[in-house]
Amino acid sequence: MNPVKFISDLGVKSEHAYWGGFASIVVALVAWIASQGKDSNDKAQSDRWGIFIGHWAPTFFALGLALKHEEK
Repeated sequence: MNPVKFISDLGVKSEHAYWGGFASIVVALVAWIASQGKDSNDKAQSDRWGIFIGHWAPTFFALGLALKHEEK
């Protein structure tokens, strides 16, 4: 079974994955900016949350490329 074909058959387009990648970058940036105003105990947790979300972007972009290939 091809998981990319399965996702494509569900109606997910490469554009959706690209938007997910850009959205994760924005959310990571917002989390990092929000952490700048917190005290030191909460700041570390917010920084880690921003880094965690930031790691989603390459996955979404790679999925977008795979879906683009599947669409052709």
